[in-house]
Amino acid sequence: MEKDKHIGIRIDKEIHYKLHYISKYEGRSANGQILYLIQKCIREFEELNGKIELPDEHQIT
Repeated sequence: MEKDKHIGIRIDKEIHYKLHYISKYEGRSANGQILYLIQKCIREFEELNGKIELPDEHQIT
């Protein structure tokens, strides 16, 4: 089973530059910064709305 997934996104030059600027400032790679922000978003959502349960086919084994 494939553990990690890939997401490709298109962003404009300004967002790209600012993402890398903030990433460097916070000591992360751009990829690490994006993962941090996604995890923060999920954590905040679950705090307000409850834990998101994974369907069986998405369980981590």
